[in-house]
Amino acid sequence: MKWVTRAHVHIDRVACPWLIKRFIDTEAEFLFVAKEHVNEIAKEEDAIPFDSPGVALGHHEEHCSFISFLKKYKLTDPALWKLGELVDAADTDNFKGHAYASCLNALAHGFSMLFPDDLDNVEQQFVVYDALYNYFRLNTHKEEKVKTRRKEAPKLF
Repeated sequence: MKWVTRAHVHIDRVACPWLIKRFIDTEAEFLFVAKEHVNEIAKEEDAIPFDSPGVALGHHEEHCSFISFLKKYKLTDPALWKLGELVDAADTDNFKGHAYASCLNALAHGFSMLFPDDLDNVEQQFVVYDALYNYFRLNTHKEEKVKTRRKEAPKLF
């Protein structure tokens, strides 16, 4: 399937293609176009528009497009939702909302300078999101083990 979004990618327009390729559409093809042409190109190319004003897979209820994807595709993996919290905080400039938000923002800016071509930039940053996802998977697994142990602990009184 083809997917289309605005050119000059930043956090959400990198995180969403990562999410699409890893969990929704492994054969995805991405088009990056001028903001004013997203809907037009979506129709011409039979592509799904995302992270653009007024589209279903965009910002809603003060949350970024990544959260819209998690909801629409009913992705329930707790690690994806933890990553979503980070992407949401960084993409909406809520740097106090997540300990790593400003770091993700800095990485996004740095990658944009290293890789000005949007497709190349996105592909290069996939490793960042792979690493973050695995970090959250590990921490989520540890949290679940602790919760399970607490439930199984014998009551003393």
